[in-house]
Amino acid sequence: MALRNIALLGGRTRGVLAKRGAAHFNFQPTEAPKEYGEERTKMNLCQAVNNAMDIAMATDPSAILFGEDVAFGGVFRCSLGLKDKYGSDRVFNTPLCEQGIAGFGIGVAVAGSTAIAEIQFGDYIFPAYDQLVNEAAKYRYRSGGLFECGKLTVRATWGAVGHGALYHSQSPEANFTHTPGIKVVVPRGPTQAKGLLLSCIRDDNPAIFFEPKILYRLAAEEVPTGDFMIPLSKAETVRSGKDVTIVSWGTQVHVCLEAAQLAQEKLGVSVEVIDLQTIQPWDEEHIVQSVKKTGRLIVSHEAPKTSGFGAEIAAAIQERCFLHLESPVARSCGWDTPFPHVYEPFYLPTVWRVFDSIKKTVNF
Repeated sequence: MALRNIALLGGRTRGVLAKRGAAHFNFQPTEAPKEYGEERTKMNLCQAVNNAMDIAMATDPSAILFGEDVAFGGVFRCSLGLKDKYGSDRVFNTPLCEQGIAGFGIGVAVAGSTAIAEIQFGDYIFPAYDQLVNEAAKYRYRSGGLFECGKLTVRATWGAVGHGALYHSQSPEANFTHTPGIKVVVPRGPTQAKGLLLSCIRDDNPAIFFEPKILYRLAAEEVPTGDFMIPLSKAETVRSGKDVTIVSWGTQVHVCLEAAQLAQEKLGVSVEVIDLQTIQPWDEEHIVQSVKKTGRLIVSHEAPKTSGFGAEIAAAIQERCFLHLESPVARSCGWDTPFPHVYEPFYLPTVWRVFDSIKKTVNF
């Protein structure tokens, strides 16, 4: 891990430049359940996303894929080969206009087709914010169920990439969770990316699917090759424990898994790690049952602490599990500053910061 090789000397960091772009965690693959299919092949997250869209377009002739540069494969190559396979009337480029991409996707979905819209960077989804929260999320409600745009899925990159700075490393998921009518999903690896993306595309509600870009080529797993879906709004326990519960999503799940292993080795503390997967609507009951068992909760995410989705989880668990808690609900998150560049290792909730939260929680 990057921080383990950084020595602090005179207020300066030695080794940061040498580690520029290095991941602050080790990706930990998980084995897909047998019900997802027996035939498997090694895929990274980028390939898994491509495979999911390929299956969606093959099984739904109304499905179209559009966004900046997607016909060429996209800047991250997630749509590579799909234009050749399905034609330029189903896979095509759009102008550089996020509001237009979202608005067009809403219209396509209202007209009855399945829309898969790509916003090249999650950081640039904000020009489309009005369309998504005031149009897509409310379309069915405002028409009394006469019209809807549920077949809209918006894909966007998400999270720290190692050198993205303030305009290419943000985690904007919490901004959308305040709006009823939109589902928000973040996968932790290739298998989840494929299964959850297919679920979003086929769901009857608009969905925003955030893809951790640092995992595009860093994360590889044996992914089932067939058509499978992972249910939305279902959390997954990826490590069982009895002393502390940690809830996270996306890249941060792997950070928390490392911190949990460190806590076991150094403190003898058994940590349960839960991947929330769907941020909105989230699986509250799954977290409640875990916290009732462990008596402690830590929520960790890359986004800033203030008004991050961890605050919603902390409030809900305090309401439902107050008499079971042995310590206050803790949050290990990004700082309330713009995402920095050279100081990125100090902004991120690294393994050591999460480990410190575990120590403080069990010693409260």
